Amino acid sequence: MADPSAASTAPSTSSVDTTPISQLERRNSLEKHLQTRPEEQDLKNRHILLDTTAAPALQAKQAGLERQRITGLSNRPEKEDLVEKNILPDSSAAPALQEKQRELQRHMRANSLEKSLQARPKPEELVREGILHADEEPVTES
Repeated sequence: MADPSAASTAPSTSSVDTTPISQLERRNSLEKHLQTRPEEQDLKNRHILLDTTAAPALQAKQAGLERQRITGLSNRPEKEDLVEKNILPDSSAAPALQEKQRELQRHMRANSLEKSLQARPKPEELVREGILHADEEPVTES
């Protein structure tokens, strides 16, 4: 058996303990660790081991399909359908900028409408061009 005090008094020049251990110590150490090893079902319950009978090469794909089934993403409508139904905006802007984009579009529409109203012909011009009849009361702006 190796003297444990000899290892602690030796200068620590390397981080690996190179003192030899006997076969009996090695066997006892392994048996001790195997006795404290958790059960397979415990590891499965703690999600350390997968609870599956699939081959290890297919376990990741199986887990992905199971996750997809649970979340229901396969039933999720496509983006184009949501845009058609006006659920999602038809925008390629980043989500953080979409509100500013909508606000800018609103202001642009308001400016365009204001410009169109200012360029609108007066009722007298419409009568002169024969679009309005002279006996009709024009709607007065309030």
